[in-house]
Amino acid sequence: MFFRPTVESDLDAVLSVTVTDPISWADPERYRRFLDAGSYRPAHTWIAEDADGRMLARAVWWTFPEGDRPLALDCIWVDESVADRVAVAAALLSAAHRAFPAGSLPEYHLFLPPGWRQDPAVAAAVRWRQDAAARAGLGAELERLRYEWTPELPVPADRGLVEFRAEPDDAAFVEVFRRVAVGSLDDDTRRGLERADAQAQAEDTLADYLRMPGERAWWRLAYTPQGEVAGFAIPSANQGGPVVGYLGVVPEQRGRGLVDDLLGEITRSHAGRGAQRIGADTDFGNAPMAAAFDRAGYRNFGVRLVLSAAAH
Repeated sequence: MFFRPTVESDLDAVLSVTVTDPISWADPERYRRFLDAGSYRPAHTWIAEDADGRMLARAVWWTFPEGDRPLALDCIWVDESVADRVAVAAALLSAAHRAFPAGSLPEYHLFLPPGWRQDPAVAAAVRWRQDAAARAGLGAELERLRYEWTPELPVPADRGLVEFRAEPDDAAFVEVFRRVAVGSLDDDTRRGLERADAQAQAEDTLADYLRMPGERAWWRLAYTPQGEVAGFAIPSANQGGPVVGYLGVVPEQRGRGLVDDLLGEITRSHAGRGAQRIGADTDFGNAPMAAAFDRAGYRNFGVRLVLSAAAH
């Protein structure tokens, strides 16, 4: 078995893969679109071949178009003729991990229907991928609830409890990011604080959102009637369209239900530009945020299962 990144001449073979499992995958249309955008690249697509050059497995990673390292595994496929799919998938992922630039291992994101564990076919498709990912160093699991808003749903009214202001100074957002991280229930935020101090984590968050397709001019800081910063609301976008992005309430203003106002501002912002869909997700364990989505009328339509390296 040979493991290697693809080159441009492998494109037809890469596009020939068909994943029959009931699970999210990089289908040919998506692969071409993301390849054109720079989010998929030959060097971030790895394959396993037998001695005759027959492709037996394929793994596809995603990155920001201007990024230099893969950030998330989108798809792992192993031909059904392979006796031990877990072993081959794990070996392929491990070979790629060793070749990628030093740093944290890219997470593996699987997009699944609600109640996926109760569907035997979906559960089986997930299970061998979980096992392979764990062998390759991605043994930590996090489930995120996926939500969406569409135009037939109500647009939350502005309750007037906070004032939203545009703020062109990135440093002002970094400061509020740093404050909001204290006591956050968001897993990404907590893991970020395990890897770096609060200031560095906040600066990394700023850089990530500046790289997203959403407009910087959409961002807002929220202020109390007394002029104190209450939090922030960042409508954003990814390659699939408008998303909630990021929102947070500073610790001293929590417990007043202001999360509803921040989410409402983001929803109004996107809806005012004619968004046909607003995507969002939150950790399964972040009950207050999930409840805010429910109150705002967002629909829970799926689950994102994130497999990652365990924190040390």
